[in-house]
Amino acid sequence: MSTDTPRPSAAASAAVPTSSTAEPWTLSATEALAAFRSKDLSPIDYLTSFIGRITAEDERINAVTEVVEEAVTSAREAEDFYANATDDDLAEAAATRPLLGLPVIAKEKHALAGRGLTQGLLHERDTVAAHDAAIIARIRAAGGFVHARATSPEFSCATITHSPMWGVTRNPWNLELSPGGSSGGSGAALAAGFAPLATASDIAGSTRLPAAFTGTVGYKAPYGRIPGAQPLAADWYRGDGPMTRTVADAALLAKVMVGVDPSDHATIASPGYLDDFDPAEAVDRLRGRRVAVCVRLGDFPVGKDIEANTRAVASVLESAGAHVEEIELPWTAERIFETAFTHFGNLLAPAMRAATRGYEDTLAEYTLRFMADAEAVAGRRSFYDGLAMEAQIQAELASAMDGFDVLLAPTSAVAGLEAGASYLDGITIGADGVGRESRDDGVRLDHYWQAHMTMPFNICNRVPIVNVPSGMADCGIPTGVQVVGHPYDDVRTFDVAAAIEVLNPWPGLAPL
Repeated sequence: MSTDTPRPSAAASAAVPTSSTAEPWTLSATEALAAFRSKDLSPIDYLTSFIGRITAEDERINAVTEVVEEAVTSAREAEDFYANATDDDLAEAAATRPLLGLPVIAKEKHALAGRGLTQGLLHERDTVAAHDAAIIARIRAAGGFVHARATSPEFSCATITHSPMWGVTRNPWNLELSPGGSSGGSGAALAAGFAPLATASDIAGSTRLPAAFTGTVGYKAPYGRIPGAQPLAADWYRGDGPMTRTVADAALLAKVMVGVDPSDHATIASPGYLDDFDPAEAVDRLRGRRVAVCVRLGDFPVGKDIEANTRAVASVLESAGAHVEEIELPWTAERIFETAFTHFGNLLAPAMRAATRGYEDTLAEYTLRFMADAEAVAGRRSFYDGLAMEAQIQAELASAMDGFDVLLAPTSAVAGLEAGASYLDGITIGADGVGRESRDDGVRLDHYWQAHMTMPFNICNRVPIVNVPSGMADCGIPTGVQVVGHPYDDVRTFDVAAAIEVLNPWPGLAPL
């Protein structure tokens, strides 16, 4: 919650948490639910451990915008239920309130009735939400509750997380670097042990990138699976979803979020969603699966450490019985950027202009630059041009994945971003894999979005994707891989992601 000046680096030297695994805040949501039901853990004690963790650690990470005091009441109600529940009561709760007693960190853009809704914009500091966002309402109905809210960049339009409103959010693995964006507060909070579950959103990688940079799990649902807020819910690049520390927890929260909602006309029915997913069987189900691996997605400048970690994941899948084959895609980072920014220039930039008109002098420089860049591309390419470019990319992905169950690719070509940088004049990727604003020796890209490998799958936004950790980068923060499924084939995507988690174990918590 601090907006102080940068503090010294706390780069991680090993992927091992320093806290005892007996601490309640180290438990996953799935583990905590089991402990609630066996009466080995109180929901109040679980919540209290997270509040204590936020109090002790967030001054230097700055991932939390506010703590939600009424969460204590919700935790107490859950505690009373578990203390007196019969076996039948527990079975009914598991079916109808699967999050009962679990605290959730909400990305600030996800509205909570009666609380501020700024999207990081200074001129919206007095705006109060009239009602809960659809996914927040579903979390509450499932017995979960929001205990804290997480930072994001202005309008969720950047892959770093800082703003004049909230200051700089830092990666708990290395305080000099960013947790990514736009759901950077959610990713940092999970890795720091502030929550077991978090909400996120993704229009160009805003869930998967912070998941990769913080060593957490992020799920980008196919368009229509999860309801969003109008009118931008009609933007087929976007989607809300979960971030967690384990694949099982991502599935737990996703099951609560999906399905038709009258507030979002694009939502689809999802009966039996993930009913066939069982993380305990994921490795057994891997045998015979066909996995395509594409390290560069065309010509993205993937760092050596990221490439090595991606190939290591592919190797463990092959050793476990999957058929793994490396493929190529005819993409370029420039073509992906041009396609996506044609879309943004015709849809998102006009919405941002309308929402910020008259307040330009209060905006972060990256927000102004995003609008200008998107408008410049849209100025030379029509809305129809964008659709034609998208159709070609979608066809190329479908052709490349033909005959495979999933595609495996790095989440970001660059291993890390500077925490306070805005990358207004491009990005230089140094020998350590960190993208920097300076023009020192290294790989130079005109736009920092060309360093991330997520936007192709927002262009192809009917595919499900789960980001899982792949290893450590040379700069001391995690790297991630995207498990990409065929359109609406979420189960196989989660299966392979869960198998990676078992075969390539990861602590999920930064060693603060």
